[in-house]
Amino acid sequence: MTGFDLDDFLWTYQSLLVALGVNGLLALSMYVVLAIGQLSLGQAAFMGLGAYASALLSLHTGLPFPLVLAAAMLAPAAVALAIGVPTLRLSGVYLALATIGLGEILRIFLIQSDLTGGALGLPGIPAKAGFPLIYGCLLFAVLALFLICRSRIGRAMEAIREDEVAAAVGGVNLPRYKMAALVVSAMLAGLAGALNAHASSSISPNDYGFDAAVTILSFAILGGIRSPLGPIAGAMVLTLLPEILRPLQDYRLVVNGLIIVVAVLYMPHGILPWRIGRIGVATKAPT
Repeated sequence: MTGFDLDDFLWTYQSLLVALGVNGLLALSMYVVLAIGQLSLGQAAFMGLGAYASALLSLHTGLPFPLVLAAAMLAPAAVALAIGVPTLRLSGVYLALATIGLGEILRIFLIQSDLTGGALGLPGIPAKAGFPLIYGCLLFAVLALFLICRSRIGRAMEAIREDEVAAAVGGVNLPRYKMAALVVSAMLAGLAGALNAHASSSISPNDYGFDAAVTILSFAILGGIRSPLGPIAGAMVLTLLPEILRPLQDYRLVVNGLIIVVAVLYMPHGILPWRIGRIGVATKAPT
């Protein structure tokens, strides 16, 4: 392939390549909470917080872009800390409903606020997020999570997911691990939102509603949560699928729902069911 052909390919599929990288980060944000057995669906809301925080800073301040990205991660992390204490007392479907409610509250606030552009959103965001930055962040996040999975923290996370009571008896600090997972998940989602905003140059409140939350969940369910690569694989498949099945784009959520049902019934561990060197099987739960 010549240099001209490569440039033409990147230009033609720019949006798709950005979506693959951003969705990979969103899949990892879902992986972090599912890895400890918490069904949190606030990733779309955290993505929106990161997107709008970074967009407003880029449009109205002269902050360097690295600081903008840092702020986009800290804003959802702060919200995660604030809501973590009451919501993490919940589990299962109750936690899912509570975090979905967070997303709807955020979406309504963004629609009603003049600062965020209301229902029309924010256009004209500087295009500062290129492929090297997006995929560099994705690679760094994957490597960091691999290291965590191979550590005492990873074994504790698996112990919590398998049996919270047994993990607590073994000395695992459940509130600390759950809070840490929620905060890290929020930071990854906020980073994904900021990168997407500065790659697409415009955002709107409807990008971060219930549909987005379900889509992010489907990444992890399809790919599997036994390693960080599973959700990324799910994100790649579900991002490429609309391109392959263009006539069915209007039924994307229906297709995603069918995929979730099939995955739960016939692939309960996802399309990548392998653990990382079987390190997830812990005989003694660490603190």
